[in-house]
Amino acid sequence: MKVLIIVPAFNEAIIIKSVLESIIKENPEWDILVINDGSSDATGEIASELKTVKVINLPCNLGIGGAVETGFKYALYHNYDLAVQFDGDGQHKASEIKKILEPLIVQKADVVIGSRFLLKSTNWKPNFSRRLGIKIFSLVNSILIRQKITDNTSGFRAYNKRAIEFLARDNYPTDYPEPEAIILLGKNGFKMMEVFVEMQERAEGKSSISGLKQLYYMFKVLLSILVSSIRAPQIKKINKQSNFSLY
Repeated sequence: MKVLIIVPAFNEAIIIKSVLESIIKENPEWDILVINDGSSDATGEIASELKTVKVINLPCNLGIGGAVETGFKYALYHNYDLAVQFDGDGQHKASEIKKILEPLIVQKADVVIGSRFLLKSTNWKPNFSRRLGIKIFSLVNSILIRQKITDNTSGFRAYNKRAIEFLARDNYPTDYPEPEAIILLGKNGFKMMEVFVEMQERAEGKSSISGLKQLYYMFKVLLSILVSSIRAPQIKKINKQSNFSLY
């Protein structure tokens, strides 16, 4: 099976090389695609130094949603069977990739989400407001799609070809992509499951969302989730004659 690891990265010059090397060490047969999301540092140049890594340099910062959707479009165009979304900031462990791919390989799910909350994690300790927000997102999403998802904001996910195709066809949300994507996938009949993964705090820098911003972020995400649940698009049929080409 052809597997693509999609690594969105924005100003991760300090850590990106070690992140990519950890993936290569885990399985050199996986293809790796770095989406350099308009970085102002040397993220793209450093990633390009690794000969087996493909890099797409976006001309401006599209945000995580636009970067990941670019990865899905690439995966669809190049006919990948499976794709893994893997953050470029060092929070995810390459040793966990096989774990989230396994349910897809045996066809138990269309999408697998790496969850920090199925078991007790020793490496990832969010503050109270972030824990509260994640629990609220989980409750709301679980009600809306009638499927319990414990970690709606996890950016460590794996997708089969059917899910890749759906998300590549301009269905991937751009504002708050992780929780919104769960709504869109659930409303369109995709089977999702979670596996426990260990995560760690980002290796360099810090989140731009902290303090009172977290409460404001929580409100905006909840509003976005509700809007997504109302207008969840149906799967777009593929026109085989259409001109679908980015690369």
